[in-house]
Amino acid sequence: MTKLSVNINKIATLRNARGANNPNVVQVALDAERFGAEGITVHPRPDERHIRYQDVIDLAKVVTTEFNIEGYPDQRFMELVKKVKPAQATLVPDPPTAITSNTGWDTITHQSMLRDIVAELKEAGVRVSIFINPEAKYFEPAKLTGTDRVELYTEPYAVGFPTDPNKAVKAYIEVSEIARELGMGLNAGHDLDLHNLAFLKKSIPYLAEVSIGHALICDALYYGLENAIQMYRRKLEL
Repeated sequence: MTKLSVNINKIATLRNARGANNPNVVQVALDAERFGAEGITVHPRPDERHIRYQDVIDLAKVVTTEFNIEGYPDQRFMELVKKVKPAQATLVPDPPTAITSNTGWDTITHQSMLRDIVAELKEAGVRVSIFINPEAKYFEPAKLTGTDRVELYTEPYAVGFPTDPNKAVKAYIEVSEIARELGMGLNAGHDLDLHNLAFLKKSIPYLAEVSIGHALICDALYYGLENAIQMYRRKLEL
């Protein structure tokens, strides 16, 4: 079964727009779990424009499913992860000013740095996933970092899906086989939605986890959060 981890960054964005605590990020996380989410994902950024570092500390006390913290592994991120010890840390190469993740790691150029970071996090008891593009050349170097999993960057798949689903998913099937052969677990995330999720899961049935935020929260505006989570769960169970 592929787990659904709900990214609640957009909930924090809405809260921050008014400066108070409505919606309450912690309560939404608890409700998302109650509605069927099998994980909660957050991506704190240095400017705290959505999830705040204090949110991460507060969430770590109450989340009972898999807690996944995404981010660029600077000193503050590393200290935070080692302090709260989530189930998983997902390393992304975003600069601080990036609006959202838009590429995976060059695991060739940054292999030494990533190896040190992965070792430090695993020593703290945290499972590590590296955000990665669907290009075969990055997978053996990723394995050499010691990472437990890789997260497939799925925006290119989402962009190509409406025109030619089979062409859009082809590279992902190829690299997922490489990851399996190398013994790395597979996650996926970015621009997955109710239209393209089931086809990805059918094409790569051994995905361990998908992390979905923006599209799911947008759908929740129409369907409600509980219904939206259940709709996404059903797409993963086809």
